[in-house]
Amino acid sequence: MSKSVSRRRAASVPDSDTSDKSTVALKKEIGLFSACGIIVGNIIGSGIFVSPKGVLENSGSVGLALILWFLTGLITAISALCYAELGVTIPKSGGDYSYVKYVFGGLAGFLRLWVALLVIYPTNQAVISLTFATYALQPLFPSCFPPEKALGLLAAVCLLLLTCINCLSVRWATLVQDVFTSGKLLALILIIIMGIVQICKGHFYWLEPAHAFDPLEPYEVGRIALAVLQGSFAYSGWNFLNYVTEELIDPYRNLPRAIFISIPLVTFIYVFVNIAYITAMSPQELLASNAVAVTFGEKLLGVMSWLMPISVALSTFGGVNGALFTSSRLFFAGAREGHLPSLLAMIHMNRCTPIPALIFTCIATLLMLCTTDIYTLINYVGFINYLFYGVTVAGQIVLRIKEPDMHRPIKVSLVWPAIYLVFWVLLMIVSVYSEPLVCCIGLVIMLSGVPVYFVGVYWENKPKCFSSFVDKMSRLGQKLCMVVYPAEDEGKKSDGEEKESST
Repeated sequence: MSKSVSRRRAASVPDSDTSDKSTVALKKEIGLFSACGIIVGNIIGSGIFVSPKGVLENSGSVGLALILWFLTGLITAISALCYAELGVTIPKSGGDYSYVKYVFGGLAGFLRLWVALLVIYPTNQAVISLTFATYALQPLFPSCFPPEKALGLLAAVCLLLLTCINCLSVRWATLVQDVFTSGKLLALILIIIMGIVQICKGHFYWLEPAHAFDPLEPYEVGRIALAVLQGSFAYSGWNFLNYVTEELIDPYRNLPRAIFISIPLVTFIYVFVNIAYITAMSPQELLASNAVAVTFGEKLLGVMSWLMPISVALSTFGGVNGALFTSSRLFFAGAREGHLPSLLAMIHMNRCTPIPALIFTCIATLLMLCTTDIYTLINYVGFINYLFYGVTVAGQIVLRIKEPDMHRPIKVSLVWPAIYLVFWVLLMIVSVYSEPLVCCIGLVIMLSGVPVYFVGVYWENKPKCFSSFVDKMSRLGQKLCMVVYPAEDEGKKSDGEEKESST
């Protein structure tokens, strides 16, 4: 496609900083520990602390709920295994957007980007930042809910602070991620240890086989399937490391290693934290609680119960950082492919951070904080987000057929994507059956990107006045942010041009 080639040429136009541009590129500063921090930090948000009750409510019993937590972790591990192969076969930032675009073409990739840009990431980040504000302010308002204006203001401050850190340095951003991920893991380990103490004291009534499978409500296939869906959503974020592949140190080794370490770790924590909750609360108490970890802390920690709301606040603060870090790379990758304004594909000359993409992500999230229908929007696009997981895994099989001789540092058996796709099809059927209106609205939101694609991307001969205006705005943005197009790896560049010439 001529547009991407012209952008590369534009990056080499002589000017005052030409000598620096050849060395400006995304830096490989994410090691294995930080890579694990990104995955674990993005999966474990506030849900396991606040409301891990969707699985229990729909499964019908404690025993089946624990089995489903393990099962959904296993399915997540299978899907992550498929993404590991794709990540080292197509070693480009952007995650499933880059893979879908490579396998199925520009329109399919753009629709994935469109839904992420329009709703998924701005709404998720807004919700996480609001959750952070709620629990950070809770000790100041012990007997009532914090004022809405205070919540919105603190959430905005959180977003602005973390955006500044991400703009200044990749190392600072990963350090924040490492510290806060370690903090949330320590809090969850504390919960698990207290659960073990409870078991040693004999408080394991609901874990005995005779009682664990006592139905709280009659078992129903539809509700069990819904419990699986709820459990699967709890593992969302497992694919975020694929968004920053180009910044990984030795991605061919560290990407799969980080996945293989992080997913089992999260599965272990999810299962044993739920076991710990059941040692201190009956299933009825757990279902009635609006903040399970806080209730757990009040029962067992006494005067130290304030540790739980603080732990939730720390967990969500790290979650906001991880979401900003990874989603900005998605928009950066989309701009580099010509699917978003070219300014978003630029990085700072000295700091090598994608400042325009980070600012764009922050502004989109701040706008979401001003809306009143954030949670409704998340429900609409949750189905679409999961839809593209299946499309991406299907792309792995298609790529094996279309390009069997392609270099694959990791090559998993096709049995694994087949197993995942069977599970995925069942999950999609249950979603459509249980909430047809929500799924249809989600599809409409996704398909609204089709005309945008044809007007904004496919239509190349736009009016000169429009192109001139876009160029002027891009140059203004470059000067304000001190950004340029990054130098590309020659191997990747030639691969990309060969792919473009064949389509």
